[in-house]
Amino acid sequence: MARVIVDVMLKPEILDPQGQAIARALPRLGFAGVSDVRQGKRFEVEVEGPADEAAIAEVRKMAETLLANTVIEDFVVRVEG
Repeated sequence: MARVIVDVMLKPEILDPQGQAIARALPRLGFAGVSDVRQGKRFEVEVEGPADEAAIAEVRKMAETLLANTVIEDFVVRVEG
């Protein structure tokens, strides 16, 4: 069994109000030196068998179909470990 990670982030040109709210809150909480925050999602997909090319392609198709809105989000698929 293998774990494949899908990280989904808003495209750089898309406004990220949640990230902006976090960035504004950090100084009030005592954290300095942060110029920007972007919020995203992480999916951990357990696949049966090895994380070979076919399994990674299947997870990539999952990401394109369901996990990410490819109009406004980018995603990266990687094998953990």
